[in-house]
Amino acid sequence: MEVRTLTYFLEIAREGNMTRAAETLHVSQPTLSKAIKELEEELGKKLFIRHRVSVELTDEGMLLRKRAEEILEMVS
Repeated sequence: MEVRTLTYFLEIAREGNMTRAAETLHVSQPTLSKAIKELEEELGKKLFIRHRVSVELTDEGMLLRKRAEEILEMVS
């Protein structure tokens, strides 16, 4: 798991939308989607419930959000 991936995850969680998060992060939406898919596979957990135009965190996603915020605070 990379710091960059945690940054991506947190921005998606904040925005609630992959496209807006990609714009904020200055990456393509497919790049962002791929990174999150790989993170979910690495953890063996589904982190987002995907809707047509938005995403919301699963219970596992909420736990990761808290940890990711702590980790990024420590490394910044």
